[in-house]
Amino acid sequence: MMQVKKLSREAYEEKLAALGVAIPVEQLPVWLEFESTIPGRSPWGYAVIEDEGITIAAICFAQYETHGYRYLRAHHGPIWVEEPTAETEAAALEALRAFVHAEDRRQVFCRLAVKHDLPATRRCLSTLPYDTTVIIDLTGGDDEILARMKPRGRRDVRKALRECTLTFSDETDRAQKSFDEYYEVMVETGKRDGFSPAPIEDYRSMLRILGPEHCRLFAGRDGDQVITWTIATISGTRATRYYGASRSCDARFLATDRLIYFECCELSRMGCTEYDQMGIGSEFAPETLNLNTFKTKFAKDGVRMIAPDRDLPVRGGFYGALVRLKALRSRLR
Repeated sequence: MMQVKKLSREAYEEKLAALGVAIPVEQLPVWLEFESTIPGRSPWGYAVIEDEGITIAAICFAQYETHGYRYLRAHHGPIWVEEPTAETEAAALEALRAFVHAEDRRQVFCRLAVKHDLPATRRCLSTLPYDTTVIIDLTGGDDEILARMKPRGRRDVRKALRECTLTFSDETDRAQKSFDEYYEVMVETGKRDGFSPAPIEDYRSMLRILGPEHCRLFAGRDGDQVITWTIATISGTRATRYYGASRSCDARFLATDRLIYFECCELSRMGCTEYDQMGIGSEFAPETLNLNTFKTKFAKDGVRMIAPDRDLPVRGGFYGALVRLKALRSRLR
């Protein structure tokens, strides 16, 4: 019988150490510390899922408050000891649903990573989840990283190495002291690409709270001016390309290719073996198919399927009302 047990932060950290599997940075307690600096978000709790007394998964939730209701989010959680079957995942989700409902009746749903398309889950009310990503293999050093790229990727990186005149470096310490110049580039990127950046405090808090152990900023400069930059997160030997920004200038494409290669080489020297490019398009997520050509060129054999975010209703009637309201708004638009 599946059972969910609540843990203290200390017990959760001990459990993570004993699992012997890769832990996404978003499932570390320090990530909840970072999320708690964002208005409307707060740590909710830690738990393990057990089957006949054996731990099969661990999970931590942040609480989100928006538009007058609350829900829980577990980025890239649960963390499974072994890849679950559809039956195991369904039983675990039912145990989680019952656990959350008993612990906190204010929660309308849980948003978490679910591999199988199960009857108990729904497509996310908001956000654009993805089920496919690109992982760059960082083992073997600089030449091996380049050799494993697609021909187009190697061509573009070599062209950037020859022709891009920017200076690239790890600017984590500099960005922690002041994020203003990097945020200016992010605002310019948002205007060009049609999105609204998070408030500057979110990026400052991310760098400060996660610290250099879990968060690095790499940048390319033309003299003193930042042209392009990336924030990468680190957990164990897995790095993730979390944020990126670049100025709207002719050099930005060459600069981005060279920056990504620079990141790969630097992260490899730090002990990372994988670099997650954080999502591409697929049949599940056609909205981001435009990312595929660029991201996949850096890893010939790097495309991986992952468990996408799905919603698990806890208060079914309330969740149904939210779905109907969203449909009504869409029709009115």
